[in-house]
Amino acid sequence: MRAYVLGFHEVDRTRIRDVGGKGANLGELSRLEGIRVPAGFCVSTEAFKRVMGEASSLGELLDRLSRLKAEDRDGIRELSAEIRTIVEGTAIPEDVQDAIARSLAGLGEQAAYAVRSSATAEDLPTASFAGQQDTYLNVIGKPAILEHIRRCWASLFTERAVTYRIQHGFDHRKVHMAVVVQKMLFPQAAGILFTADPVTSNRKVSSIEAGFGLGEALVSGLTNADGYKVRNGQLIEKTIATKKLATRALEEGGTEERAIEPERQNRPVLTDEQILRLERLGRQIERHFGHPQDIEWCLVDDDLHIVQSRPITTLYPIPDAGDQGNHVFLSVGHQQMMTDPMKPLGLSLFQLTAAGRMLAAGGRLFVDATKQLASPASRDALLDLLGRSAPLIKDALSAIIERGDFIEPLPNDPAASRPGQGKQGVAVAGFDAQVEDDPAIVADLIERSQAALEELKRDIRTRTGTALFDFILEDTQRTKKSLFDPRSMGVIMAAMNAYWWLNEKMMAWLGEKNVADTLSQSVSNNITSEMGLELLDVADVIRPHPDVVAYLQDVKHDGFLDELVELDGGREARDAIRAYLHRYGMRCAGEIDITRARWSEKPTTLVPLILSNIKNFEPHAGKRRFEQGRQEALQQARALLDRLRQLPDGEQKASEAQRMIDRLRNFIGYREYPKYGIVNRYFVYKQALLQEAERLVQASVIHDVEDIYYLTFDELREVVRTQQLDDQVVSKRKAEHELNKKLAPPSVITSDGEIVTGAYKRADLPAGAIVGLPVSSGVVEGRARVLSDMADAVLEAGDILVTAFTDPSWTPLFVSIKGLVTEVGGLMTHGAVIAREYGLPAVVGVDSATRLIRDGQRIRVNGTDGYVEILT
Repeated sequence: MRAYVLGFHEVDRTRIRDVGGKGANLGELSRLEGIRVPAGFCVSTEAFKRVMGEASSLGELLDRLSRLKAEDRDGIRELSAEIRTIVEGTAIPEDVQDAIARSLAGLGEQAAYAVRSSATAEDLPTASFAGQQDTYLNVIGKPAILEHIRRCWASLFTERAVTYRIQHGFDHRKVHMAVVVQKMLFPQAAGILFTADPVTSNRKVSSIEAGFGLGEALVSGLTNADGYKVRNGQLIEKTIATKKLATRALEEGGTEERAIEPERQNRPVLTDEQILRLERLGRQIERHFGHPQDIEWCLVDDDLHIVQSRPITTLYPIPDAGDQGNHVFLSVGHQQMMTDPMKPLGLSLFQLTAAGRMLAAGGRLFVDATKQLASPASRDALLDLLGRSAPLIKDALSAIIERGDFIEPLPNDPAASRPGQGKQGVAVAGFDAQVEDDPAIVADLIERSQAALEELKRDIRTRTGTALFDFILEDTQRTKKSLFDPRSMGVIMAAMNAYWWLNEKMMAWLGEKNVADTLSQSVSNNITSEMGLELLDVADVIRPHPDVVAYLQDVKHDGFLDELVELDGGREARDAIRAYLHRYGMRCAGEIDITRARWSEKPTTLVPLILSNIKNFEPHAGKRRFEQGRQEALQQARALLDRLRQLPDGEQKASEAQRMIDRLRNFIGYREYPKYGIVNRYFVYKQALLQEAERLVQASVIHDVEDIYYLTFDELREVVRTQQLDDQVVSKRKAEHELNKKLAPPSVITSDGEIVTGAYKRADLPAGAIVGLPVSSGVVEGRARVLSDMADAVLEAGDILVTAFTDPSWTPLFVSIKGLVTEVGGLMTHGAVIAREYGLPAVVGVDSATRLIRDGQRIRVNGTDGYVEILT
């Protein structure tokens, strides 16, 4: 028998399908000792489905609605309004009305009630539909309650709710609406309690907002609220607002906003004792649900009542360090310029090749910097390096250290500052290996890397089954050893130190700012900048053949290379693209994640870039561009040396500067090579693992080869060994990955869940300037092209690229732009290195750049002083 009405005592969180998130949570709360919940019942989703089923015209309207996209605003507005009208006008069946009437009789039919929507997709840990459906207060009498139940059902189809479902992939037909009917309270105060600070995400700080009367004026923003913060049972912050309005109930039903008497406007809403009691209730509720909560409460006389509790869905998960101590975690993705979430296979393989322990949270990797920060020697080395390369992170860490009570200091350890210490993937703090100023070192490192890669390709062919996994595991250890070889790291650090030395000394001696940026142009052995220039050479091959160009403009599938040979010039075009892919086809956006589609697997990714190069450049532009940058660097070097010789001790200064210029130009290009080497090896691993996946598909162990992306390396090895896998594992991991996509990863997060951000400390900037980190000198104006995906790039010569981050795969775009702005990055991250190589003014670490700057606006980028101005 269908249950159209269920009392709170009949439901718990297992009944979300029947009573929605709000109803299920209220049922849970009503069972907790010491928690007061106003009495009530739920009109179940069965009643909603019954009504929807009796409105025959809704089926066709829902079909039309399901075909709309989020940007189809007019269509959403018209269809949703039509559906709401039908739902509100549909009569509630007699048996449903009778069930509601029986529940009202038990509670008091003439009492006042709150009638609240409770959808099956709201108040979930994975989605927040809060505030999208309707709530009605002080509803009196059965006819009014029935009317407002229909309105709640109809509110499932507000424009906002429909758009949210479309954006987050919820099927309109699979989200149902229950309605909570709850006895109305008439409190002197009400508000919201967050058991994690909504500003900092600190899980140990509860944040309370409180206002007089009902909570509606506060929630709707009509009045200011008192703010209280509690940590570990102690009131740590109290802000008393001027509260001019309160929502009050009317005798005949409904509510109104009334002015608060002037003498009460600045009184605290809650006493200290009530604040602490409320915080304890919040912690009890949080423990019960196992997740930080957003709780609506009200105060009647001196009794606290809970009218709603939902999970806070916006909190970033905390990396698990394995103990209860205080920890500080730094994001690996912010240094790798890939802050998108990684799938489990990608995460686990990256961890295998990392120098130290990395912890996964929210699909991203973090390192625990607590020990480095606790020891004075290693802390100073780390902060010094971050001060030069990532000042925002240094500022955040300094703020934590200055508190004095979070990181327990260790005795000074001289060993912490010895060469080779502190290389846990965060920074090479203290690494200062000595290398000779011999360019042959770089050539030898590259030759060794290539030889090892060819050996890997040869040896992996004979491995299958669990033997393949054992072989890859052994190879990752060899790879790790080569990545952190003292000579390799020494070359990189020598180049970075030369960069910093030149900037500091030339500023001190000549008053010249950021000279190393120009000196870094067109250096040798920069595999990533060569990749961008060589795609210009590919365009040169294709440009003379109009049939090939026309064909490429309509390419939609990745098998197009074989079809090119039928066109005039097609064979040459195919061979040029294949040669490019042979060298660079293992690259792609987000390439540190082995599961991402490589250019060799999806060559259509390169087509818009090739067409852009054909359109925007003349033949041989790559060689001319490299030579122009080389000449600019050499001219600046000569000019600096000439000026230095005019100074006291000028010959000595010039000699030192010449040595550092040579070191910079000989070694800085190698900065990009180790990542190129590891990405090459990842692609070899991937191809071998996909062959194993094909065998698992053939054996019906998995449904699709890409299912292996949602297993860790060790889990996949076990599946290959046992030939067994629970289907739920993959589906659960896919859902988790979709959730991770919605999270914004922090660069610094503590074990309390607190997200700590730094701030640029610079004055004398133009009014309205957006501040960032200057990483490549020069000032340029142009049209902003705001991109989230390289595949969407349609560039004109002279555009300025604005994006969240760039990894090496974005380099082919750099030849077409004349400036760069990114939201994350540092002085030595990919985008900065290549911007200097190409002579592009660049500012990175610009918080919310893709939101503050609109596509098509004219902007000015000052890469010398580190700010962006919006001109139009």
